[in-house]
Amino acid sequence: MDVTIGRTNSHKNFFFKCRSCNFSYDHTLPSFVKTELSKIVGLESHQLERSFQRGNIKFYDSQGVNALQFRKRIHNIESGTMICFGDEIEVIRGFPKIRRTLMLSPTLKDHFTDEVAVEEKMNGYNVRIALVNGRIIAFTRGGYICPYTTRKAPEIMDMTDFFKDHPELVICGEMVGTENPYVTHYYKEIGSLGFRIFDLREKVTNQPMSLHDKRGMLEKYGLPSVRLFGIYGVDEAVFEVGGIIKNLEQTNREGVVMKDPQMQIPPLKYTSSHAHADELKYAFTYPFDFGRPFFFSRVIREGFQAYELDESGEDLKKRAQRLGEAILYPMLNTIKHVSKEKVAGEDLVIHVDSYEEAAEFVHHLQDLGVVATVHNFEDGKAVIRRIHQSTTDRITNYLRGGLY
Repeated sequence: MDVTIGRTNSHKNFFFKCRSCNFSYDHTLPSFVKTELSKIVGLESHQLERSFQRGNIKFYDSQGVNALQFRKRIHNIESGTMICFGDEIEVIRGFPKIRRTLMLSPTLKDHFTDEVAVEEKMNGYNVRIALVNGRIIAFTRGGYICPYTTRKAPEIMDMTDFFKDHPELVICGEMVGTENPYVTHYYKEIGSLGFRIFDLREKVTNQPMSLHDKRGMLEKYGLPSVRLFGIYGVDEAVFEVGGIIKNLEQTNREGVVMKDPQMQIPPLKYTSSHAHADELKYAFTYPFDFGRPFFFSRVIREGFQAYELDESGEDLKKRAQRLGEAILYPMLNTIKHVSKEKVAGEDLVIHVDSYEEAAEFVHHLQDLGVVATVHNFEDGKAVIRRIHQSTTDRITNYLRGGLY
């Protein structure tokens, strides 16, 4: 593979070009690269070199963006962080992991000091949008540039003035809708595709803007925000969140994120029983393509939620039935499907301007390790077929007498 590393006109900047992001581990980072990165992200040269050798930092080249991608968290630098090169070195920090509470009552009182802001957690995929060397680029949670989202986000919302005035900020939000190619979920107010912003953060520091300042800025630039249910005192929040979750259950919505209004305390998330069931239903449709921790964590959430709500009788029976059906029915349907010599797969629909754009998105999925093809393209509508190969192969093996 050909790799070129050199300097731009400014002695502080550098660039590299590689034909593939699968850069072999036996190469080392040039000394001036490590020196510059040490200044920017606060990591020692030997930490950067060791992480690069282990594959935790890799060269990345996509959509005309040359970068270093942090595949794993390294000290205080989050996984998904991207160091993008060009006329300027742009640092797009990874989005921090939001921890989950299983019990509202003790946790909110212990975690927050004064007030709790409650925003909606929507069912989609996490996207960071930033101005990178003059271009608006959309990064997925892992730091990959999604060509589909990069094209669609500016169609959904006009970010031109925002980034003209605030190139140092990153928009953090959720891409949602029925034409979301990663997580499909219907929202009445969104339809096929939409975007909702939950954070504005500084590029280099990853410092989030306070809730008041964020919502004011989004209103100023006409950018869509997630729903704010309210700001409550800590004692009041326990009761209010419980009621909010019950209302979200009725409309099959996911849950809430609870935040310190000043964003000085890490946020927490809490999700509904219907969200757990939907995730289990999808996962057990392709049971051998998901790890056991995925299944286990969602069942554990159900147990603690039932306990805190003090459920019994008919309510507990409904929860148990919903949980069992989410596990058994989709798995049985897939076994029957594969028994007819068919593959376990799903069709995703996206609207693009050309077949080439659809193929580009498929290539992006393949870079993520997903087996996918463009099944059909007609009149701007592309059907992307995703194959769950592990589920197909394992079920086929067991149906033929293979041992578990």
